[in-house]
Amino acid sequence: MKKLLVLVLLICSNSIFSQKRITDTISSKKLNENREITIGLPPSYAKNSKQSYPILLLLDGDFLFDPFQGALSYGYYWDDLPEVIIVGISQNKNNERETDCATEATTGLPDEKGEKFFEFIGMELIPYIQKNFRTAPFKIVAGLDTTAGFLNCYLYKDNPVFDAYISMSPELPTGMEEQIPDRLAAIQKPIFYYHSTAEGDVKKMRTRIMAMDEEIKKINNPKLNYRFEDFKGASHYSMVLNSIPSALYQIFAVYQPISITEFQEKIATLPSGYVDYLANKYDVLEKSLGLKVQIRLNDFKAIEAAIIKNQAYNEFDLLSQLARKNYPKAMLADYEMAQMYEKKGDNARAVKSYLAAFQKEEIGDLTKDMMMERAEALKVNLPKKGKKGKEEPIVEETPPAETPADTPPAETPAEDKKP
Repeated sequence: MKKLLVLVLLICSNSIFSQKRITDTISSKKLNENREITIGLPPSYAKNSKQSYPILLLLDGDFLFDPFQGALSYGYYWDDLPEVIIVGISQNKNNERETDCATEATTGLPDEKGEKFFEFIGMELIPYIQKNFRTAPFKIVAGLDTTAGFLNCYLYKDNPVFDAYISMSPELPTGMEEQIPDRLAAIQKPIFYYHSTAEGDVKKMRTRIMAMDEEIKKINNPKLNYRFEDFKGASHYSMVLNSIPSALYQIFAVYQPISITEFQEKIATLPSGYVDYLANKYDVLEKSLGLKVQIRLNDFKAIEAAIIKNQAYNEFDLLSQLARKNYPKAMLADYEMAQMYEKKGDNARAVKSYLAAFQKEEIGDLTKDMMMERAEALKVNLPKKGKKGKEEPIVEETPPAETPADTPPAETPAEDKKP
């Protein structure tokens, strides 16, 4: 443990911060032995001292750590996936994965060392990670064949340790294809469940996996977020590289930036409540994954486009309040108010708001030059001092059926970003 804490201190305090992987040994009273674990810290762990991160626990950490870390690193780059703390358990010595996952032949429940390993994870390893690292409440567990079947045993608890399960080609213990669907139907906490097989999978395992899928599909439980995949042309081992990104994107779908599809199908079609949609999106992210994330600037732009498209200009006021909360020093909030006044024909207030934005920090493509240019352009139409007269307000028309040019630019949605 001392070695781990020294390494963490070094990572968080000096130039070796780029090191993201730690190998440690944890002494287990449950197992009466020492177990090696590998911990992958998020890229931002050292600099974001107030940020907490979900835990991704990998059984079969010897060979699953690298593919999971690779998929997550790619997702981090595009801001499609949140950063997580990866914990891989070494099970490659002395046939440990088989003895760790031992189950009773008639009940399918953890037995002998399997029972001790089950308790080691929930009562020693997870608390150890939570004590020594900044962890969010959300926890994921993943495994392949033997370990994938074993991880399902945590669902037998009334309050499962894990919130998300990635079960790749599980070798199911006795009765599990009937018992797991029953547990998922009765579960009272939100659960993400992913499992997969492949066309070239082990036949006896594949048959039971398919049977379990058929039973789970019958479940009507709003707390369950379920996905099953059967990969054509893949083998028992190659399907892992298909399953990993698919499972991660299922679990973290709510994290992803607003895409063109989401904009067109879920936001632009709303009669109102565009700002509420944005606030709720990030509220769900915090409540379901334990992640408090600053609203992305591109997501603000998407809501701006929806407001303009549907001529719901009063919502700019709410968008401004949200912007001030997320970017208090930036010009975004005053810019949103300026848009509202300009669209409603109140050029005098629009000019004041653009000039107020000019005094704040630039953000994204919003610059001081842009704010001044907008203000100067509107001043031309203001009544001259000492002369009577008033501005002609803009007449609001029924929104056109076709998507106007105000639809978010192609670079806004996540899936359209190009390197």
